[in-house]
Formats: sequence, C-alpha cells, structure tokens
Amino acid sequence: MRARFLIVTADDFGQHEAVNEAVVQASREGILSAASLMVGAPASADAIRRARALPALRVGLHLVLVDGAPLLPPAEVALLLRADGRFDERMGLAGARYFLSARARRQLRAEIRAQFRAFAATGLRLDHVNAHKHFHLHPTLLDLILQVGRDFGLRAVRYPYEPAALRWQASVRERLSAMALLPWLRLMRARLRRAGVAHNDQLFGIGYSGQIDQLVLERALQSLPSGVTEIYLHPATQSGAQIAPSMAHYRHAEELAALLSPRVRAALGATPRGGFADWVERRRLGCGVLPATV
Repeated sequence: MRARFLIVTADDFGQHEAVNEAVVQASREGILSAASLMVGAPASADAIRRARALPALRVGLHLVLVDGAPLLPPAEVALLLRADGRFDERMGLAGARYFLSARARRQLRAEIRAQFRAFAATGLRLDHVNAHKHFHLHPTLLDLILQVGRDFGLRAVRYPYEPAALRWQASVRERLSAMALLPWLRLMRARLRRAGVAHNDQLFGIGYSGQIDQLVLERALQSLPSGVTEIYLHPATQSGAQIAPSMAHYRHAEELAALLSPRVRAALGATPRGGFADWVERRRLGCGVLPATV
C-alpha cells in the first residue's frame, strides 16, 4: 500500500484574533500543521506576527474572492463587487461573469496579484494556496491563480476532492452535488499536474465544515486513505457569528478542542504530518507518498 501523509490546516487565519489564538495553541499543543492566511482580513497583521514566532507552522495564502472585501480599492475592481463594496456572494453568477467578461478577468487578476503580493511582503514562506469557499475550483480562477502564482513561488494548491468514504452523513442531495463536481475536479487535477503544481489527493472537511468535533476528527483519522490527505478546520477560541456573520452555525471552539484532544493525537498515531512543503520534500526524497487518482 502507498504511504499516508496528513496535512491539518486551519483556514481563515487572520480573520479574527480568536482564530489567531487558536492557531497558535493548536500548532504548539495540538496536531495542527498548517494555516491559510487571509492577507486582507481584520486581524491579518496579528496573524503574521504570530506566524513569525511559529517556525513549525506552514502558512499558505487563503485567497478571498467571495464573502469578503477586496484588498485593492473598490474602484479598481468594481466588476467584482456588490454595491456595498464586498465581493458578490452569488458564486455561480460571479463565475459566469469572470468567464464571459475580459474586463472582469483583468480586475480579478489584479486582485489575485495584490493578495499574492501582500503575502510575499510578510516574509513568510508560501506553503500552499487555496481560496475561500473553494472558489479556486472554478477553471477561470484556477488559471489566473496558476499564472500569477508563478511569479511568487507557487508550489502547491489545495485539491477540494472529498471522497465518498469521508462523507459519512451526506444526504442524497449532497452526494449528487459532489458527483456533479467530479468532471471539474478532474479538470482541475489535470491543470495542476500540467503546471507542475503539487496537490493533496483528497480533502476532509467539506461535509462537516465548521462542525468537526473530537469524535468526527477521530473517525476521520481512523478512516484515512492512502496518499496525501488534507483535513481543514476553522478553529477559534470563540464560536459562531462573533468570528464572522456568515459563520453563525460554526462550532469554532469545539474544532479547537478537537485539535488539542489527546484521543485525537492517539488516533493520529505514527502517521507523518506537516505542510505541503514537507510533503513535496518527502516526495523528492522518495519516501513513498505519491499522487493518487480520482
């Protein structure tokens, strides 16, 4: 059997100081190995300061192109925004606009570049890139990320494929929706490989977003398939709408407790973990963790 490698990531690093506090605690005392930084979020400066003091934490860029505000002045990216100056949250309509409008794509490229540039200015090593709400699954966004990312040392991108074996309580509707995404996922994987950009084999957290407690995380670790699995969570020392209005139902504090749990650490066992950069290095050294297929 192929070897296993685990990447445990905290998303939304920089969104709130309670998130940043949880990342520090879970990195030092728990099983957290990586964090995805929102460079334009309200607590991003605090997150960057904390990350510089955590050499074992691998930090990547969490591009915000939905459910947030742009880094560039609103007038420069007006085609991407609602009247209130925030990104359009209707991802289907926004995606169609990006595909059809060359002007919108130019503004989108400029915003993506601005966020890459802001990350580079932190001095942190870029471990990986993903997008808020997995919007980088959209082919237009992915192409722009790959093009812009070349200038900033992009080496790894999250592949948001959650296999059925890791979606225990999914409804029939959710399973059908996941099946409908398979062609887009295969296209994404092919583009990443053509670009020579590393990616995980599978992801856990989509079906339990914001709801990963100790029991769920234990089960995920006990069900790990071979290859490279990324588990992403949203830990914080507070929960719900205090972190963000769109996360009123998220159990952030329970996700932090899961990352700190001795039972979870025991379930992890001897499975090696780290960031994307650690996995790329293991692969270079021939440690047996090779890309899988869907």
